[in-house]
Amino acid sequence: MARAHGKLILLGEHAVVYGVPAIAVGISAGVTAEAALAESSSLALGELRAAAADDSELGRAFSALLRALSAPPVRVEVTLGMPVGSGLGASAAIGVAIAKSVLECLHPHEHEHEHEHEGRVLEAAGAWENVFHGSASGIDAAAAFHGGCLWFRKGEGVSPIPLGADLSLCVALAGPPASTRLMVESVARLRARRTELVDKSLDGIRSLVENARLAIAAGDVRSLGKLMDLNQMILSGLFVSTDEIESACEAARSAGALGAKLTGAGGGGAVVALVEDDPEPVLAAFGGLGLKCFAARVSQVPGGKS
Repeated sequence: MARAHGKLILLGEHAVVYGVPAIAVGISAGVTAEAALAESSSLALGELRAAAADDSELGRAFSALLRALSAPPVRVEVTLGMPVGSGLGASAAIGVAIAKSVLECLHPHEHEHEHEHEGRVLEAAGAWENVFHGSASGIDAAAAFHGGCLWFRKGEGVSPIPLGADLSLCVALAGPPASTRLMVESVARLRARRTELVDKSLDGIRSLVENARLAIAAGDVRSLGKLMDLNQMILSGLFVSTDEIESACEAARSAGALGAKLTGAGGGGAVVALVEDDPEPVLAAFGGLGLKCFAARVSQVPGGKS
């Protein structure tokens, strides 16, 4: 059995598609998968069923993943421990968990070089992701594989960011999720029409991300919160926020959050709020809006994520 993390992007979504770095964290809410050799390849994902030979989107993604691994026929069962389609990286976590489980099935007593194993898993997860999202940046899959707090730049992979202090986060599902592909395409259309405006926004996000890296390493959570708020302002200017997201962010700040913003593609989906320590006041504020929510902690201690 293999496991993969869900993810939260603290800063940099959308800009990451254009080569701007982003910061993501892996959280314990995630996905498990179990694979076994079979006569034909099949996938059970909750109530969904697919075969690698069928022409459904799920079947095509499964087939692409297996091809990337040069895998023989396998039967895979996936168990979800996180919401799907809400900007929390469920799709990438599913792909990573499947790829890891297939490799474990094929090589149960072999221990591949860690870097080689990572490369194979992320390549296969990328093939899976591209069926659903077009050209995925890779940040979701990297966070799903590694966990922890990560610096990511497209084409360069990830590096860990040391934490100067634990990060206490609150997550809420603020409205129906939107298609990642459609939201990415909407920013691309805006950039085609108003190139100078969008490029200035991308430069602004780059500066915020670089400063956030320093704040995280220094344990300066108050500065990190302010940088998250500024990132949300820019994302709103790119028209990927919604009234529901803005209301959730404002409720979190009013309840004492140090910063709050959408996380993921936007257009709906999830909001992440950073708090000093106790998540309960912000969770109560989210609950007061009728939003499903949960707390997550990213710890300085390895394995301390919750």
